[in-house]
Amino acid sequence: MGKPAILTVDDDPEVLQAIARDLRKQYGGEYRIVRADSGQAALEALEQLKLRNDTAALLLVDQRMPQISGVEFIEQAVQIFPKAKRVLLTAYADTEAAIRAINTAKLDYYLLKPWDPPEEKLYPVLDDLLEDWQASYRPDFDGVRVIGDRWSPESHQIKDFLARNQIPYRWLDIEQSQEAQNLVDYSHENPEEMPLVLFGDGARLSQPTPRQVADQLGLQTQAEKPFYDLVIVGGGPAGLAAAVYGASEGLRTVMIEREAPGGQAGTSSRIENYLGFPSGLSGGDLARRAVTQARRFGVEILSPQEVKAIHQKDGYRSVTLTDGAEISAHAVILALGVWWRRLNVPGTEKLTGAGVYYGAAQSEAIACTDEDVYVVGGANSAGQGAMYFSKYARKVTMLVRGESLAKSMSQYLIDQIEETENIEVKAYHSVIEAKGDGSLEAVVIENSQTGEVETVPANSLFIFIGAVPYTDWLEGLVARDNRGFILTGPDLPQKQDRPQGWTLDREPYLLETNVPGIFAVGDVRHGSIKRVASGVGEGSICVQFVHRYLSDVL
Repeated sequence: MGKPAILTVDDDPEVLQAIARDLRKQYGGEYRIVRADSGQAALEALEQLKLRNDTAALLLVDQRMPQISGVEFIEQAVQIFPKAKRVLLTAYADTEAAIRAINTAKLDYYLLKPWDPPEEKLYPVLDDLLEDWQASYRPDFDGVRVIGDRWSPESHQIKDFLARNQIPYRWLDIEQSQEAQNLVDYSHENPEEMPLVLFGDGARLSQPTPRQVADQLGLQTQAEKPFYDLVIVGGGPAGLAAAVYGASEGLRTVMIEREAPGGQAGTSSRIENYLGFPSGLSGGDLARRAVTQARRFGVEILSPQEVKAIHQKDGYRSVTLTDGAEISAHAVILALGVWWRRLNVPGTEKLTGAGVYYGAAQSEAIACTDEDVYVVGGANSAGQGAMYFSKYARKVTMLVRGESLAKSMSQYLIDQIEETENIEVKAYHSVIEAKGDGSLEAVVIENSQTGEVETVPANSLFIFIGAVPYTDWLEGLVARDNRGFILTGPDLPQKQDRPQGWTLDREPYLLETNVPGIFAVGDVRHGSIKRVASGVGEGSICVQFVHRYLSDVL
């Protein structure tokens, strides 16, 4: 946010130049002096200030202007900046109009021309008005503003991207906020092309992709060098741990993350069983701390950026990004994590992002204030989500296919859920259909024990039903199990007492794939323990195997 503005308006160029000069001399250090030669130009200037999230402290306006008088301008201007102080510059013959404006336009003061000397006739008046304005001034949120429709999948995507990348933003619902409607009008953007993203420097994007938002915010999406010692694909806890240990031990390291550092764990509202944090911490906090630590050691983090292929070339590994760029390295660690499993029932696909969400607790919970929320799933992620929603929602209903939460959820979470009055757990229940025209309106729930089917009104359905690996793009390169998880070390298929396709004399290291120099860690690895601490541990120890590999080939 820039300096508060003092706007002066006069159609006489010499008078406008003189008043601007006097204002700049006295107030230029604390205020931005904006001048306009007509009422219409001044209104457009105020609209631009609003779009940049700047503010106007004082309006100093000449009464006699063509097309629109000073009083008429002030009456329109206060709709944009209602708290700005209002001063009218008048000739002696206009004093009656100025006095009437005290009531009609809530004028704060009127000054007679000429105002020379300003030290006696101008500055004392404005000093008092600006001091009064400063006493009640509370700066608006200084950051990214997102204007959109709550039920728009595109709006949800941008909110989720900003939240997961720890970028503060303000959400304005076009259906509920007059300010949102005004900003769209000022921008002259098509209200059908939402979301509209406004940035602090005055830039704006209509219906942007996350990558466009990232570029506007200055996030790094391109590597600085063509070659590194270590490329890490994936920025969850395992990838971040590998990055910290790799860079801290002298490896030139770059980490490439498809969405946001922290991965799926970064969306967790509360992790309470992570060693060293007795009060718990959110996934976002863990990601922020890890990113800070990695960057302190010199890790380059490219996000949002995606790897679409890996090739072996002249003894090196080369990764190809979706934009065609290539990065080469001695070794690659695959820390791809997993993605939310889709609920394959009628209606969920078309309503995803419009009332049906996967994860997304941090970006959508506040919008569910005083509403009934349904959570599908019975593992830790579902329990953490339910606890987070319970702070905002009127009631949270957990739908669990099994007989209880005990099979797949940590006991500490079960205890918390039982103690939370507005959370209800329904065992043997599952969603069999989602209904709605444009947004979720109802869900159909079945009791598998009794066969009873019930349709209940619902605006928000959050799904936490396990995860699947995103590894199809590795087909033909690294060995995977029948579910797509990457095989490493002793889990690799054997042929004549050797891993199939393995060309070296030694056995693959514990976390090494069937391709020498390519490793896999964390949730994407076959047989891994799906816990944050486990991912961090694997990412940390994998760097030691990378060093062993490098000592063999270099």
